[in-house]
Amino acid sequence: MADIETPDISGLVEELSGSSRRRRQEVAHAIAQAARSNPDVVAPFADDLIDALFRPEAQTRWEVLDALGAVAQTDAERVAGAFEGAEASLFDDGSATVRLAAFEFLCRLGASSPERSDEVWPLLDEAIQCYHGDAEYRDMLTALLGLAQGAASEQTRCSLAARVKFDAENGTGYIKSFSAEILQALS
Repeated sequence: MADIETPDISGLVEELSGSSRRRRQEVAHAIAQAARSNPDVVAPFADDLIDALFRPEAQTRWEVLDALGAVAQTDAERVAGAFEGAEASLFDDGSATVRLAAFEFLCRLGASSPERSDEVWPLLDEAIQCYHGDAEYRDMLTALLGLAQGAASEQTRCSLAARVKFDAENGTGYIKSFSAEILQALS
């Protein structure tokens, strides 16, 4: 799947609007794999992927968020329109995987510029408070480290530092170590 050509991606993207739930999930998975290998082959289809964030099945949404996150690392402007869909997914009651994919996408988007970091930070901060200690929290901390190492604004950097400081000083296990690593990246 790593060597998918643009015309193949085009056909897959068309199937994201198909009537078969199972097929939408399959093509979303293939698109996410292609995006991880080469975000540039998926980037031209960003608007179609953004539209797919509103499909009913969780797997389609998390796979599309993964694809958009890969594109965000190389061309954040192209996927900035996914903000609304990512926000809705961030608080999806039915799927922790969708929530995590949204969180990771927003961290990657926020790491791309100071302005975007200020836009995504309130959502990320709320999610940190909601999901602190949940099974996906370790991966959320990894995504936050990416935000800390990116082009976040001074305001976002200070807010992130304040959010993880307690855990860095008083936490235990991975929460303490990841929080300390985030603090170090911010200094």
